[in-house]
Amino acid sequence: MLVDIALDRTHDNPQLIFESMNSTGLELSQADLIRNFVLMGLEPDRQEKLYNEYWRPMEMAFGQDAYGSHFDSFMRHYLTIKTGTIPKIGRVYEEFKSFSQRKDHALVNVDKLLADLNEFANYYCAIALGKEPEPGLAAAFRDIQDLKVDTAYPLILEMYDDYRKDKLSLNDFTDAVRYIESYVFRTAVCSIPTNSLNNTFATFSRALKKDKYIESMLAHFLQMPSYRRFPNDEEFFREIQVKNLYNSRASYWLRRLENYDHKEPISVEEYTVEHILPQNENLSKAWQESPGEDWRRIQETWLHTLGNLTLTGYNAEYGDKHFAEKRDMKGGFKESHLRLNDDLRELDRWDETAIRDRAKRLAGKAITVWKGPSLSQDAQNAYLPDSEMGTNAYTIEDHRYLVEGSYTSTQSSLESKG
Repeated sequence: MLVDIALDRTHDNPQLIFESMNSTGLELSQADLIRNFVLMGLEPDRQEKLYNEYWRPMEMAFGQDAYGSHFDSFMRHYLTIKTGTIPKIGRVYEEFKSFSQRKDHALVNVDKLLADLNEFANYYCAIALGKEPEPGLAAAFRDIQDLKVDTAYPLILEMYDDYRKDKLSLNDFTDAVRYIESYVFRTAVCSIPTNSLNNTFATFSRALKKDKYIESMLAHFLQMPSYRRFPNDEEFFREIQVKNLYNSRASYWLRRLENYDHKEPISVEEYTVEHILPQNENLSKAWQESPGEDWRRIQETWLHTLGNLTLTGYNAEYGDKHFAEKRDMKGGFKESHLRLNDDLRELDRWDETAIRDRAKRLAGKAITVWKGPSLSQDAQNAYLPDSEMGTNAYTIEDHRYLVEGSYTSTQSSLESKG
């Protein structure tokens, strides 16, 4: 059934009529509502011109599938940048209407608004949809995607805008993205609550000085209050050795350890995570003898930790075979070309000492892969607030258990999404 409605532009508001009619039908996406809100009230010729010049290119850049699944999230990040607050995903359209009608920003002209939106949409496609042409930056974005750090997108989008406007060099931009990745991964490994990450990244750019981008970024990371701290090398080195990492995006961090500083990186998409000491609760007699009489405690303590996990293409063939069999069989550890397995080739037994030693070696490498901030005290002092009530002063928000409604059992973001 078709319905044809004629409107008088001088008396009727087509967008309000559209919203009223649509409220009883199939729910439109926030993106559809925003597009109609921006374009529907314009004269036909101007509507077509703006659609073809700005909106259609955005749809093409996202692609049909990604436009449906990503555009609403992009608009949320865009509004976070422009308004300084994080809108709820279901209220993006309402927040956009409010923002577009404000008189205190420079985008009061619809042409300028659509041009700005189009520009940031292209940044988003480079960051989140794999469309970045610079190899090093593209690799950094890919790791951000694998780590599911979309909470950092407002900050990265702002930095991308500065990069495109020559306020931020390519090398510094890449380093900044890597520091964001390190911060999120280190906090997850060290079980630092992640319920404030949205606000951390939404307001982070206020602390950046465009003439000293990286230095001001590192200073801000180093001055964060304890419950949002950037874990130092000592804490990270200690915790990554004992953390249950199996359910913490193991393929991501194993890939990063394997390919870091490698000019011929290995594609590990077809590899699976291997427990060297098997998960089977009823270990074979040979396996029980290898760790010793205390084998069950050793299995419970170290099973899912750094030292006992690796990558392999022979997971099915390994099964629950004893260590010596996994080492010497066809495709076993002796034949593996993965650097992760270098220290498994010559070992005679796999016991608690071997697991600890391997964990310590890999933890030492992890400190380099997920680099922490380092800045002289003099440089840090230059970014201290002028008074105790400055931007870095402690507030009730720094004591999360005192904030109303915030006392929850919080796990690391990697565990909750793993």
